[in-house]
Amino acid sequence: MRRTRGWIVLPGLLVFCAAQAFADAKPAPMKPNPGFDKLKALVGAWQGTSKDGKPVTVSYALVSDGSALMEDLGHGTEMNMITMYHPDGDRLMMTHYCASHNQPRMRAEASPDGKSIKFAFVDATNLASPDAGHMDRLVVSFQDPDHFTQEWTWTDKGASNTEVFHFARKK
Repeated sequence: MRRTRGWIVLPGLLVFCAAQAFADAKPAPMKPNPGFDKLKALVGAWQGTSKDGKPVTVSYALVSDGSALMEDLGHGTEMNMITMYHPDGDRLMMTHYCASHNQPRMRAEASPDGKSIKFAFVDATNLASPDAGHMDRLVVSFQDPDHFTQEWTWTDKGASNTEVFHFARKK
């Protein structure tokens, strides 16, 4: 009986000690990333309009100890989409979890004046073929701390269409 209790207590004690060791471990500080730092300024809730005047909402939250920025576009609608932005060394990447059921990844280039970030398609998961419809490009333009614009470009069978959203910070 004593031996059985020992075999029950010992694994529990090991798990507890391991959990404590990891709880105290601090990740290495993140390297500066100007594009990611610019996007982090978007944290909060935003109200906007599409090119046809329809209302659109988007919110941003830092997650994973500040190492990723989560965008929630159209929360509460059937077309709700999540985009995750994150540094990749000194580059900036994003993965868009699209309502079309695919997940394009894009790499960013900041404009020389720092007023916009242009993301270009790298690859995608769950894409039936290279010609299948997917988000191919995103341009985020910053007007001031309370206003920004997104230009999403959709490509399907070689034809492209761009949807523009203008956002203002919710007060």
